[in-house]
Amino acid sequence: MRAMVLDKPKQSLQLRDLPKPKPGRGQLLVRVATCAVCRTDLHVVDGELPDPKLPLILGHQIVGRVQEIGEETDSK
Repeated sequence: MRAMVLDKPKQSLQLRDLPKPKPGRGQLLVRVATCAVCRTDLHVVDGELPDPKLPLILGHQIVGRVQEIGEETDSK
């Protein structure tokens, strides 16, 4: 998968090809069509929040389609 990754606050995001994740128990894998970032993500980029878990793929406000369903996930 392709993702914009933050390695260090106050630096540009880096475009990377990463391994496709596998959904775990009770999870879904979503193919993202569109993604947005919230103000909290921008605070992380700007170095205004302490101790972010890096490297970080920003954005959790997405539009996409379910590609795969993990075990014990209700598909209804």
